[in-house]
Parts: sequence; C-alpha cells; structure tokens
Amino acid sequence: MRVASSQYQTLINISIQQNQERINFLTQQMSSGLRIQLPSDDPIGNVRISRLTREQAMVTQYQENITSVKTRLLKNENYLSSMVTDMGQARDLLVWAADGSNAPADLNAMSESLRAMRDSVFYTSNLKDQEGRYMFSGTATDTPALKYDDTQPVGSRYSYTGNTETQTVVVGNGVTQAANVDVKSLEAWLNKIDTTIAALSTPGVNPSDPATRAIVTAGLDGTDDGMNLLSGKIAIFGGAQNILSTLDNNLANVSLSNQTALLDLKKADIGAAAIELTGYETALQATYKAYSKVGNLSLFDVL
Repeated sequence: MRVASSQYQTLINISIQQNQERINFLTQQMSSGLRIQLPSDDPIGNVRISRLTREQAMVTQYQENITSVKTRLLKNENYLSSMVTDMGQARDLLVWAADGSNAPADLNAMSESLRAMRDSVFYTSNLKDQEGRYMFSGTATDTPALKYDDTQPVGSRYSYTGNTETQTVVVGNGVTQAANVDVKSLEAWLNKIDTTIAALSTPGVNPSDPATRAIVTAGLDGTDDGMNLLSGKIAIFGGAQNILSTLDNNLANVSLSNQTALLDLKKADIGAAAIELTGYETALQATYKAYSKVGNLSLFDVL
C-alpha cells in the first residue's frame, strides 16, 4: 500500500500535536497539583467540586456569623451582669435602710450610694458598641435605650425609648439566633430607686415613718424585679452560647469533611502523572525520529 507524502505528514503532525497537548496537560497537572485543569477534563467531578465549594462557602459564613454573635452575646452578658451587680449592692443598702434603727444621717448617706448605683445602671444601659450603635435598644440602635427627663416629677423621669424587636442572624441551615437584647422594664426600677433616693435624702428623714418604710419596701421589691429581669436575659444568653458552641463544633466537622472531599477530588496523582508524562515524551521523541528517518528515504535507496 502506498502512502502519499502529504498524508504521511498529516498523520505525523496529528500524532505530534496530540502527544504535545497531553504533555502540556500533564505538566500543568504536576505544577499546579490539580487533577482537573478544565471542566471538560472531568465534567462530573467538576460538578461535585462546585457543589462542595458552595457548601463550604456557606459553612464558612455560618461559622463567621456564630463567632460574631457569640462575641456580641458575651459583651451583652458582661454588661448585664455589671448592672445586676450594681442592683445587688443597691438591694443590700435598701435592706439596711429598712432597719428602723438607722439615724437620719445614715439614710442620707445611703441615698448618695444609691444615686451612684442608679447612675451606673443608667449609663451602662445606654452603652454603644464599637460601631457606635446602642446595645440595649432592641433594633433601634440609633436611639438610647433609656431616657432621663428632669422636667418630670420624681418617679417618672426615666422612660424606655428603644423597642423590643429582635435582630436574628443565620447561624446554620434553617437555624437563626437573636443577636440583640433590650432592657424594656428597667425604667421601672430606675423610677422606683429614684423615688427611694428622694425620700432617703430628705433632711431629718424618719426611718420609722410608715410612708418612708413603704417607699423603701417598694424600692426593694422593684430591685428584686429588676434583678430577675436582667438575670433571666443572662440565663438565655448562657443557653444560647452553649447551643452556638455545639453548632460551631458540628460545622467544623462538616467543614473538615468538605475540605477532605475537595482535596481528594482536586488533587492530582503526581506519581501516575509523572509515569504518563515520561511515556508521552518517549512517544514524542520516537515520532520525531521516525519522521526524520522516513523523510530522508529515497526511491533510489531501494533500487
């Protein structure tokens, strides 16, 4: 069978081109460490990689959200605990003030300490975060949680100006967590303690006077209510922190599984690629040598 020179050259060129393309592909695999260079190399594997990559991106976002929420909850918990501590100290003073054996000067001195604790709670309730947003106003983060109006009579000077709406953050597939808190009803304690301070700071106040004792008792009851209010919120934060920690651990396991699967799908078998590369390089060299030998042949060589 005779083979035309043009046909022979075409076959050789195709062989060289195919070998060279395969060598380039294997070289890129070995240099990048990636098994798939183009989606067409493994369409099914590429789809699996895309799905795992999207899932991993979602898991990473969930983990970032959990970290952010846990930080906010911890700060809120610390500040609420500080207010509970102040209220607890105020309660101790009120219990002491309820003792009818106190002198008027003692009650006047107690009112000064109560005033400092009242102001501390009011200041803490209107704290801002690092972004300048009020922490205890619900979702009305541009508005102070509590307002003081000295034009109002004693016992009604403090009012809550935030709201009770909840800001939720997605921390898992279909799982959300409240990231904010409000101090609604704390104004009731501030107004009662303000009334108590006014009564105890009166010169010559009589600790045995029924009206004075009633005011102190009301302040004591209001303090218990206020402490229960804030302590309940702290307990909720503690439960949320435990749930978030468990969820974060579960997401970390999912992330590790995804990363392992992605590595298996993406990673090139360097050893097998090196062996295959050597084979194609040898075939390419043989093709060049054969082409050179045949190209130098002449009909006169066989006459």
